[in-house]
Amino acid sequence: MSDAVSTQIQLAERPTGWPTANTFRTVQVTYGDLAPGQVRVVNEFVSVDPYMRGRMNDVRSYVPPFELGETMTGAAVGRVVESASDNVPVGAAVQHQYGWRDVVQEDARGFQVVPEIPGAPLSLYLGMFGVTGLTAYVGLTEIAGLREGDTVFVSGAAGAVGTAVGQIAQLLGAGRVVGSAGTAEKVALLTERYGYDAAVNYKDAPIRRSLREITPDGVDVYFDNVGGDHLEAALDRMNDGGRLALCGAISQYNDTERTPGPDNLANAVTRGLTLKGFTLPSYMHLADEFRQRMSEWFAAGRIAYDETVVDGIENAPQAFLDMMRGGNVGKMVVRVGD
Repeated sequence: MSDAVSTQIQLAERPTGWPTANTFRTVQVTYGDLAPGQVRVVNEFVSVDPYMRGRMNDVRSYVPPFELGETMTGAAVGRVVESASDNVPVGAAVQHQYGWRDVVQEDARGFQVVPEIPGAPLSLYLGMFGVTGLTAYVGLTEIAGLREGDTVFVSGAAGAVGTAVGQIAQLLGAGRVVGSAGTAEKVALLTERYGYDAAVNYKDAPIRRSLREITPDGVDVYFDNVGGDHLEAALDRMNDGGRLALCGAISQYNDTERTPGPDNLANAVTRGLTLKGFTLPSYMHLADEFRQRMSEWFAAGRIAYDETVVDGIENAPQAFLDMMRGGNVGKMVVRVGD
């Protein structure tokens, strides 16, 4: 065994409004010999995700806030290079939550050994095979109760979760799937690659008007990644008994003032709508079911995926900032190695 130097990204300050480069700092940490039961992992990919913005605030949420001066945690995948544990051997591919660093050394209990996916990079465990795909699956099945023939509207449809939602909805029997995105290129990808029946660029016209035009028969299920004007647009178009799965509100994460609520929330009463927010920790009992179905779909060639890959752990902050401004198609990941 030998010492190892780990490059890590820490939270340097709590942002007000949009984070900046000064929100983060890069440090070097030296690991000594492994203690009994520890493993040393060299990461291959690290995830950056919208929910991390909320954890930068020192407020109550479903997960504790990031600590100032501590390394950013979150999903990552890598390979074991040294081990003092019989359960996590050298060479094993593992996923974990130790986040923004190139080398991690911790107790083996913090790592989950994962099988190699034929024909796919390990980064898929941060996307379609990981919490991204599971979030889409949970939102459609457990939260929205998707039924065969439903019309589904997805906001933020070209992001990591959105690209999963559209495909899974089709595979589960949705009658029509429509989405919104922020560029013409993303809109084209939704219909040409991800199986969306129609898509709109929300920057071209007010989303309330655009959604009305592409949903002449209304919406049965809304999967919300955006909040704000997209939620209002969906409430306009919901059919009686419609279900809204509230997953995220990225349009509001960097607001410094309180955001007004939807001006048409009364539709929830008159149309008998169900609005339900969710976070994944409460639904991990569905993970095995999801992995089995996703494995079958992927093996059958029925799942498309894109990744926006940023190289170098030192560039994780910029990758996060770009992702928050819509600079990704599919899952944004940081590739740690060469």
